[in-house]
Amino acid sequence: MQSRTCSLAPAIFLIACGICLAAPESTGKGKIRVETLDDLPRMTYAIEGSASGLLQSDAFSAFAARVRKDQQRLLDDYDIQDPTTLQTVYSTLGRIDFLAGDYDSALAWSERGRALEDKEANRLTAGLTLRAWVQARRVADETGNPAAFGPGFADELGGLLGDLPWDVVRDNVKGTKGYAEYISGNLLLGIVQTEIDPVVEKTGQLTEEMARRLVDMRYTLEMFLPVREEVAAVYGHYISQNRVEKEDIWGPRAITLTQEDGAVPVTVAIWDSGVDSEVFRGHLWINESERFDGADTDGNGFVDDVHGIGFDVNGFRTPELLHPEGDMAGRVESTMEYMKGFMDLIASIDSPEASTLKTYVGNLAPDQVHNFLEALNFGALYAHGTHVAGIAIEGNPYARVLISRYTFDYHEPRRLLTREIAERHARSFQDAVDYFRAAGVRTANMSWGWTLKEVEGVLESNGVTDPEERAALTRELFGILRKGLHDALASAPEILFVAAAGNDDNDVNFDEMIPASFELPNLMVVAAVDQAGDPTNFTSGGRNVVVYANGFEVDSYVPGGERMAFSGTSMASPNVVNLAAKLFALDPELTPVEVKELIINGATPRGGEEDMLLIHPRRSADLLHQL
Repeated sequence: MQSRTCSLAPAIFLIACGICLAAPESTGKGKIRVETLDDLPRMTYAIEGSASGLLQSDAFSAFAARVRKDQQRLLDDYDIQDPTTLQTVYSTLGRIDFLAGDYDSALAWSERGRALEDKEANRLTAGLTLRAWVQARRVADETGNPAAFGPGFADELGGLLGDLPWDVVRDNVKGTKGYAEYISGNLLLGIVQTEIDPVVEKTGQLTEEMARRLVDMRYTLEMFLPVREEVAAVYGHYISQNRVEKEDIWGPRAITLTQEDGAVPVTVAIWDSGVDSEVFRGHLWINESERFDGADTDGNGFVDDVHGIGFDVNGFRTPELLHPEGDMAGRVESTMEYMKGFMDLIASIDSPEASTLKTYVGNLAPDQVHNFLEALNFGALYAHGTHVAGIAIEGNPYARVLISRYTFDYHEPRRLLTREIAERHARSFQDAVDYFRAAGVRTANMSWGWTLKEVEGVLESNGVTDPEERAALTRELFGILRKGLHDALASAPEILFVAAAGNDDNDVNFDEMIPASFELPNLMVVAAVDQAGDPTNFTSGGRNVVVYANGFEVDSYVPGGERMAFSGTSMASPNVVNLAAKLFALDPELTPVEVKELIINGATPRGGEEDMLLIHPRRSADLLHQL
């Protein structure tokens, strides 16, 4: 999440900027070759005072100028081919130029970034607000009529938006309207106070990622917030004029197994943040040698593992299969209402929960944002595994859910990842897979992962800001996680693992996401499309992505048995597991490689794009029957 407040914090002065240029191989053209995100330099910015103060200070322009110089240096000195990285750099440069009043340059950088966009909806909607803002400002300045800016902006934005094809930009438009309805200066300030100020207090420094975020927020304060009401109104009008839903291609492709199919039970592992087992009574895998007695009855090293196993945030074994409430006890119901309100808001659904959320967020003071962010983080983790499980077994009475809880921290900031914790996580990966093998699991869903950037972010938020130290420790910790997870998956060739590609609109190989960057014969990586088979604006990609599945507003269960629609590659992945489990149930002699082939060969190219295969369960089942 990303007006200006009336009272400014004490001035903050930029002291220095450090840049670590540990040089990878030169390209021979005078630039340094960048093959992964880790090849880029780490930058730090020493400041006095707080980041939230800097955000509101007149000293921000000097800070932004230093950031701009370093971003330009990236383009001058490094051979960057990754489009997502280039778009990030272009965006930062453009926003800094906007803040400096160089609107022509800001527009030029925006166009350079837009030219790299491979998703049509993102390409068509990128920079609309900026273009309308600049044109309206020029007209207002030329006519000497400042009051004309607001109406002029709305007219310009409406004209730009009205020319766009609704069936392509629908989801982006709804998301932008929702964003305009909840974003506020207090929310932005509260995010900085929650996520960045504690780091600066410990170290006196900002990392490059934090510096970019501050630039984004200052840009939002100066450009977007003053026109957010106009944006919401213009986008709302466009939506009301185009209330036509896309065709849903998934219903005709689906298959539902019945008892008449003569299939056999198939064990499906939901390796996730935790599952409410009560929701799936009658569809649970059962360890007949164990009972709920607070002891390791069968002597396998796990307590009360009747329906599966769990590991806590530090990698220790735990009998709890649903994410514990912890310090969110008593707040779960309200948190789930926030979750539904947020989902409805970005989907432009006028629900009571959406209205309540808008009112609540609109009244938040900056010092209340921390608790709100943690509540949303908790809600996502609390509901995630149950939602995934519901998708994975839909229409399959033969599926038996084995729960494997893997826990992430929902607090702000996340707790420090140490070598000892990383090593325990690595051991837990192997322990989980060994358990799957012993239980006869045929397919396992993994709608989660780690990235090098994420590990580094955890270190940043805990005060490790020295560039060289942070880079070395990040690589060490990530290496432990990577090797542990890779070796665990490779040790079970009889299990088909299905992983979500991620929601960062990036290349999973360049950013080194695990397990999505692994190349294993028993692994499938899945990206997300919407109900019509069009790419979602968030889905990641890369050469490891094998197929695409529905990951947009997918309806499923949440803890307690209610249903809610979530979006993400986390929802696309279990749609593929759903198909794999049905194929295994129909023919238990199939191998993971054979099931992969049936899924891939049954998939259909999107609009003739041979490298973008949309799963087609009915066709895959027909191919199986033809064997």
